[in-house]
Amino acid sequence: MSYLIDVQGTLIDDVNKEPIEGAIAFIDSLNASKIPYVVITNNTKIPSVEFHQFLCDLGFAIPKNNYLDPFMTLEKVLHVKAIRSFGAQEFVDVMEILGYEQNAQNPEAIVIASKKDFDANDYASMIELVLGGAKIVGMHATSIYAKDKRRYPGVGAILQMLSYATGAEYSVVGKPSTLFYSEALKRLQMQADVKNFDEITIISDDAIGDLVGAKALGMKTILVLSGKCQSEAEVLHVKSSLDAIVPNIGHIKGEECKR
Repeated sequence: MSYLIDVQGTLIDDVNKEPIEGAIAFIDSLNASKIPYVVITNNTKIPSVEFHQFLCDLGFAIPKNNYLDPFMTLEKVLHVKAIRSFGAQEFVDVMEILGYEQNAQNPEAIVIASKKDFDANDYASMIELVLGGAKIVGMHATSIYAKDKRRYPGVGAILQMLSYATGAEYSVVGKPSTLFYSEALKRLQMQADVKNFDEITIISDDAIGDLVGAKALGMKTILVLSGKCQSEAEVLHVKSSLDAIVPNIGHIKGEECKR
């Protein structure tokens, strides 16, 4: 067995960005037991190399090849350069660094990442651009964005709203897209003989945005209540897609994955 492990709300808390109880020990146990794993994050504010280093500086001994975020798979989904980015300023800045044109008069795509203070004007701009022909691309499809001890609509919720409003379909770069999970599988296969998704256990605090899609691919799913989801009652409608629910990652023993 092998692991895919979420970051925000699973390894680090959503408020102070500090390691959650038992998280460093869990990664250490996987390393010591040579259990294959990939840390999969929805990071869209910091370049991939920098965010990986940030996790290492917190005490997580995560090898470079055991890390994956949406920026690393973006070109497989977004095939145009004339775009309009919607998200936190840090996200817009990274997209500029990556060479995407932000101010095109007629962008070929809108690209959406997390932001706590999207307003009606932002949504109106998105809708108008899509009706004008722009494709909809989500950097991920989180159900809820947890920030400053509050819970805001996640990118996945915004994508659904835009699709309903415009009739347009959307593409997702990160979790829970099959493409992203397939890239994670390839990284597991670099570590061990992991053939299929049914040999993977995924751990996350997002039942809808991460785990439901993973379960559909055949993965075992573990929900932690240390992030955006805070009680079992909040996920009763998708409980059939959850194999286990635990308070935090410290309640999971990495060695159990060998069974």
